[in-house]
Amino acid sequence: MGVERKFVRIGLERAQIAEFFAKQLDRAGYGGMNINRTPMGTQVTIFAEKPGMIIGKGGKTIHKLTRDLEHKFKIDNPQIDVQEVKVPELNAKMMASRLAGAIERGLYFRKAGHNMLRRIMESGALGCEIDIAGKLTGPRNRTEKFVAGNMLHAGNPAIELVDNGFAIAIKKLGVIGCRVRIVPPVSNLPGRFSLVKPAVSEEAAAVKQPEGIEEIVTSGQVETGPEKVTAEAVKPEAGTNVEAAAEVVRAMEPVVQAEAEEEKPGIETPAEAAHEPEVEERMQGDVLEHKHPEFNYWHPASRVHKTEDES
Repeated sequence: MGVERKFVRIGLERAQIAEFFAKQLDRAGYGGMNINRTPMGTQVTIFAEKPGMIIGKGGKTIHKLTRDLEHKFKIDNPQIDVQEVKVPELNAKMMASRLAGAIERGLYFRKAGHNMLRRIMESGALGCEIDIAGKLTGPRNRTEKFVAGNMLHAGNPAIELVDNGFAIAIKKLGVIGCRVRIVPPVSNLPGRFSLVKPAVSEEAAAVKQPEGIEEIVTSGQVETGPEKVTAEAVKPEAGTNVEAAAEVVRAMEPVVQAEAEEEKPGIETPAEAAHEPEVEERMQGDVLEHKHPEFNYWHPASRVHKTEDES
């Protein structure tokens, strides 16, 4: 039982030292401590929001803490190191102390819990859980819980990854306990995975991709048919005579018009096809009518007549 008693004694000493620091350094924003035993002595690291208040003027306060550790707790050659907490919202002990102080000042517990939860999650925490227990709204004890994000409750990850803090608010009806549990943003939660993009080798990146339509057009490799010679195509270059260029354009206009007429297909309208010299024609309003000698009636000239082959 010697080894078990040793572990219990060490744990009891750590709890007593933590409670002593929490009472003495409450105004400095105490946020926890670490104790490491070395051959040269005992290294005590204190985390606080205001390190200057712990050190004191000329190191007076830190020397007093060193003497108290040596005489009250029988620690051999204690050496105290103070470190500043950059983001207090991610320290569970600081947040529990702030929550207890807000409740002691008279702030409604539900509003204080929601405000603290929002501030912690906005600081980047992966998860947070706040428990407030005591005589909150009546003579009976009750517990109010505020949860956000992912929280671990069991197993080794819940011990190593979750930061725990506890503080007490003293009210007229009794004490109210405030417990804060925070999962820091740097924690690697079990069961989480992320997709990694495959690395592209240099050889694959060097392979030339087929050119698209836009690239071909911009490179000027589009094969076009014979272009028509128009007046817009003939533009005088810089330094040339404008009158000479205008004469060339005027000379080419008949050629262009002749080519355009040759390209137009000859379309014979039904009126032209059915028009004969012996057919009588007249205008009935806006409609052209004609009459054949073998028929004694007028009909629109646009009507298509059947030929003998078609009949």
